[in-house]
Amino acid sequence: MAVQTRPLPTAPPGAPRPRSRPSRRPVRNALPYLFVAPFFLLFAVFGAYPLLQTFWVSLHDWDRLAGQGEWVGLENFRRLLGDADFFTALFNTLSIFLLSTVPQLLAALGVAWLLDRHLRARTVWRALVLVPQYVSVVAVALVFSQLFGRDYGVVNWVLQGLGIVDAPVDWTADTWSSHLAISFMVMWRWTGYNALIYLAAMQAVPRELYESAAIDGASRLLTFRKVTLPAIRPTLLFTVVISTIGGLQLFAEPFLFDQQGNAEGGAEHQFQTLTLMLYKYGFINNDAGYASAVSWVLFLVIAVVAAVNLLLARRPRRP
Repeated sequence: MAVQTRPLPTAPPGAPRPRSRPSRRPVRNALPYLFVAPFFLLFAVFGAYPLLQTFWVSLHDWDRLAGQGEWVGLENFRRLLGDADFFTALFNTLSIFLLSTVPQLLAALGVAWLLDRHLRARTVWRALVLVPQYVSVVAVALVFSQLFGRDYGVVNWVLQGLGIVDAPVDWTADTWSSHLAISFMVMWRWTGYNALIYLAAMQAVPRELYESAAIDGASRLLTFRKVTLPAIRPTLLFTVVISTIGGLQLFAEPFLFDQQGNAEGGAEHQFQTLTLMLYKYGFINNDAGYASAVSWVLFLVIAVVAAVNLLLARRPRRP
């Protein structure tokens, strides 16, 4: 039996065609850009513009109070590369950065490993590691200046009591002693902060991996090396890059460690960092053009060191 089908109704000639509904695809495609647009606007105002303006200032003989002077091109950069104080400040910056950052991250990793275990009053211990963050950096610098005092400092008293040194150490007078004292300040302040970041990453590691390692008879140290460290590698990379940026911009600790408070970093610039040098020329000598050149060189140093750390951390692991 044949099935009869009715023909579809057709519009009469001359009748208006029905309007097609507009597609919402362009709106949906534009939504992600609208969501991220505030970040790029804020970055353009508070990031890109100051960076470009600083480079423009570095190309002029610019007094901070009098304003823009004559065009000098790259003269401020040539003057900077011929300044012995710049290379001293660069060495001090890298030295304090290495002495403070490497032990700090290793200590934070150890503290996080201990806090990840089943301890009594774990919440209390985790809160205590953040105590240095609650203390003002000014108070920290004042306390450590007393601890590392030459005549009545506790550190000298302990070292002499143990027979390590015969005479009191003047921590601010020598290059390495001042670098060690400032590094201890930085480590005390930031170790707990990084430890909590590592702890959060460790707690996100699947517990099945630890159970498998325990069944295979792996020790705690071997489990930490083969399971924990590979699992938290992205977090390690994050802390290395952030600590690099912060360590190379160190200002408050060496500035407050200097009893003179003139941003010289000691009588012979033995602990003057690049940020101290920038502050000296920009806000004490009012030479904004030269200070801007220092800031751009500091920016390039941070970018290079951060890129090297990134490449080393992302190297493929050997089996």
